[in-house]
Amino acid sequence: MEDKIVYFIKVEDVTVSSTIIDMYFECDLEKCKGECCVIEGANGAPITFEESNMLLEIQDKLYKYLSAKHIEILKKYGPFENIKGRLHTRVVDKKECVFVYYEGDIARCAIEKAYDEGEINFRKPISCHLYPIRKIEFGEDVLRFDYYPACEPALNRGLASKTRVYEFCKDAIIRLYGIKWFEKLKKVINNQKR
Repeated sequence: MEDKIVYFIKVEDVTVSSTIIDMYFECDLEKCKGECCVIEGANGAPITFEESNMLLEIQDKLYKYLSAKHIEILKKYGPFENIKGRLHTRVVDKKECVFVYYEGDIARCAIEKAYDEGEINFRKPISCHLYPIRKIEFGEDVLRFDYYPACEPALNRGLASKTRVYEFCKDAIIRLYGIKWFEKLKKVINNQKR
């Protein structure tokens, strides 16, 4: 990833890093194999208190997609853990998100699979949906690009398709802030390019 000058813009009470405006990104699962869901030694995905309750409600509907080991861990320990006062999805063997299942050699999300099949109405945690955007809270929300080496193919694919990070994450951003906020973001971006 090349170094660029980073600047920030404000859209209402959200600070947006230029990294999600200027950089290109489009997932390439055939190359990355869903590695963002199986990061060695990492915590699970950050979740909100509301999402933790949702995961408790839906976990039994996900068992049919999961391995016996993941089901056992869910039943014994639950779908999330508290790490230094913050909630995260539980991980298995200090690597896989407990909701990971495999299609061939590609790690996929059982939550999203059940959502796509119409079995639940919760798509997945917003932090997962937003990725590679990370939302940080400094009294107000700050959105920035989170570089992960396994996503290098996504940078190349995004460049080839001319898909910016914020465009790739459009659905997640709208889910978080609403369509009006997203339209304001686009307006600010377009005004900057003039």
